[in-house]
Amino acid sequence: MNVTVNVSRKKGPLYLQIKNILKDRILHGVYPIKTNIPSEPQLENEFNVSKITIRNAIKELVQEGYLEKKSGKGTKVIRNTSASKLSKGKRFTEVLVEEGHKIQRQLLQAEVVCNEEGTEPYRLFGEHCLRVERLYHLDDIPYIHYTHYVTTQIEGTERSDLNTQSLYEVIEEQDISLEKFRDQFAVAIAPSYVEDRLHVKRKTPLLKRLRYSYDEMGNLIEYSEGYYNTEMQHYVVNYDV
Repeated sequence: MNVTVNVSRKKGPLYLQIKNILKDRILHGVYPIKTNIPSEPQLENEFNVSKITIRNAIKELVQEGYLEKKSGKGTKVIRNTSASKLSKGKRFTEVLVEEGHKIQRQLLQAEVVCNEEGTEPYRLFGEHCLRVERLYHLDDIPYIHYTHYVTTQIEGTERSDLNTQSLYEVIEEQDISLEKFRDQFAVAIAPSYVEDRLHVKRKTPLLKRLRYSYDEMGNLIEYSEGYYNTEMQHYVVNYDV
């Protein structure tokens, strides 16, 4: 699932865009802990930018404690977790990455849609919202399917941004600060198209997760529906005391 990476000066400093992409890869196990990231010339070629741009991106990640750079030995990943607003504990994907797994995020669709009356997206957002459909692969096997419904405040977001960044990073780049989250969990049968995406048999019970995300004023910004194939991997939450 190779994705063409586009960075543009219109979206801010190039080194910060590249830093965020590299950080996202670290957090999802694409660059495993205690291994070296690609060399500077390789990254220059991938992003089609100058040596100084790559070095500035790496410098930021070194300062944040994700990378360690040693002369003649390359640049090593030394940390693969981040501070998260979502809880005092670690995010589920971070737990999996720490255990040696690789998580890959695949954007399936992103478009403004008309919500059907009587549905939860219609109740929350009215007639229109941005719908983002994603599939997460655990060690190259489909594992989680997510459908996000987002306020049309961010409908101008480029598809390439959603390919390379988490949805929450894209939201925050629109100067929207998410301050409150509410999760609901249940066991449910997924829609048939989700079962097809996850390669599970019809009527297989899956873990269903609903999330409501709010800004500092209490306005709902995002609602999402996620389905996890827990036969592959249980949902785990670790809390640091």
